[in-house]
Amino acid sequence: MSCFFFFMHINSFLITKTALISLAFAAAVGITFLVLGCALPQFNNWWPLFVLFFYILAPLPITLSKRCMNSFDTTSSACLEMAIFVTTGIVVSSMGLPVVFAHVSVIQWGACALVLAANTVVFLTILGYFYVFDSDDLDYSMW
Repeated sequence: MSCFFFFMHINSFLITKTALISLAFAAAVGITFLVLGCALPQFNNWWPLFVLFFYILAPLPITLSKRCMNSFDTTSSACLEMAIFVTTGIVVSSMGLPVVFAHVSVIQWGACALVLAANTVVFLTILGYFYVFDSDDLDYSMW
């Protein structure tokens, strides 16, 4: 019986490790799109890098709300709802900034498309991180 639990622990570790590697690869692809939107010779404008602030700010509200939430409450809390609202505002602002830059001709529309692709990939990566590592029973000693 203990052999079964050992293999379950190893299997869980491999799934978590694979998920972590996949998320790291997706984040690298997203940042590559962002850098391409800035550094290609036809664009050559580094203003789109301001969306990096949104990448840093996006996971903070939900992370902080999980710290202040009552873990015994199974229903939705006001703290979590506010965190989701603020996170949605950050994501929408990140999608809108390159469109506004392109509209006022600060960047070209091709760079805008690459930055929007980067935003989509990076925010899906952040969402995937919260989906994979959201469980409270995560054993940190397996790292």
